Amino acid sequence: MIDCQGISRRNVLQMGVLGLGGLTLADYLKLQTQGAISPQRADTSVILFWLSGGPGHMETWDPKPEAPAEFRGPLAAIASSVPDVFLSELLPRQAALMEHLAIVRTVQHGSGDHTKGNHWMLTGFEGPAFNAPDNRQQRRPSVGSATAKLRGANRAGMPAYAAVPHLRGGTDNLFHYAAYLGGGVNPFVVNSDPQSDKFQVRNLSLPQSLTSSRVEHRRTLLKDLDGFRARAETGMQDLAEHQRQAFDLVTSNQVREAFDISAEPSSLRDSYGRHTFGQSALLARRLVENGVTFVTVNCVPWDHHGSPGQYKTEEGSHKLIPPLDAAIGGLVQDLIDRGLYEKTLIVAMGEFGRTPRMNKNAGRDHWGRTFSVLFGGGGMNMGQAIGRSSARGERPMERPLTPQDVAATIYHHLGIDAKHVTFPDRLDRPMPLIDAGQPIHELVG
Repeated sequence: MIDCQGISRRNVLQMGVLGLGGLTLADYLKLQTQGAISPQRADTSVILFWLSGGPGHMETWDPKPEAPAEFRGPLAAIASSVPDVFLSELLPRQAALMEHLAIVRTVQHGSGDHTKGNHWMLTGFEGPAFNAPDNRQQRRPSVGSATAKLRGANRAGMPAYAAVPHLRGGTDNLFHYAAYLGGGVNPFVVNSDPQSDKFQVRNLSLPQSLTSSRVEHRRTLLKDLDGFRARAETGMQDLAEHQRQAFDLVTSNQVREAFDISAEPSSLRDSYGRHTFGQSALLARRLVENGVTFVTVNCVPWDHHGSPGQYKTEEGSHKLIPPLDAAIGGLVQDLIDRGLYEKTLIVAMGEFGRTPRMNKNAGRDHWGRTFSVLFGGGGMNMGQAIGRSSARGERPMERPLTPQDVAATIYHHLGIDAKHVTFPDRLDRPMPLIDAGQPIHELVG
């Protein structure tokens, strides 16, 4: 259901922060000529399952059934459709679809700091420490915002970057935004649960008292005013872009229809799971199908220490992993059935893994020395596990990889050669999107 309430100033500004073509045409053509943006990848998209808090790698994509009990944990391993690739017993749908998926088991950055890890995995660069005075300061743009800046939306009039159901929750879940790229490429945040009977995306319709002609009159007036302001203050140009995008959205039937998850058959909605994770994944599919380039599905919370107020490993696993499995399983099959899987890259990850040894509270603590990231689709080489961690899941034994390698792989799918793209930061210093990472060759060929 799409709500038709009035338009508040705050929500108009939010709807303007969408990144509809963040580059000028001249900038885009220059990057294309330099080979930094590939026109052959112009219709690709990404759906990121963000697992803030850090899922345990041995409870998900790197089980250790032969390890001692204090390392192995409470869950068993099951065979997948790919020989010698085993997953957690709570991932039966992903196990059945393993030939369409790939697991990278040896991502590492070495930190157990939520704040650093969140920033590292969402941007490719180390973030501020949890106890630092600037611990909420985003230093680099998120991959989603950079995508919005460089690629814009796949269809005119749609957001380039969206998040569902919200970007709250999790632990230090702060760094999904644009940093010095400007507010115009921040995500459009749905801020409503598509599983709820009360699901509504506010302010995607005009209030009854505001006709199309009045909107057009206001648009013209604002354009004239912005011209005067822009000549006096260049910082006003960003606000003008927000306002333009907001007008485009509230007058777009296409955008409203893309968010209308009630149009989906009940049987398909069931296949994703009738829970927040599943219905958010289904909405993500509707968005990329209608031209959104990057969607973050915010799946929280995964910080399972077992201490008071937090889940024990077994409790948290049974609460969160089955709905994640249904969401990813439903999405993979749906994209395959619709012929969209080759163009859509699925990524599932958190900021780190969990300690190989269970703690005294039957939980696991923070572990950044090796953890897993799931990939699906994107025309990449699926049906494999990349890298091998030690027998107790403590460290990489083969093929250690970094957050920048993960980010570079996502950019590669989108046709962006991130090492050859720089943007000026707030001090006008040229900052590359990636300075060391490489696309993971086992995936991209």
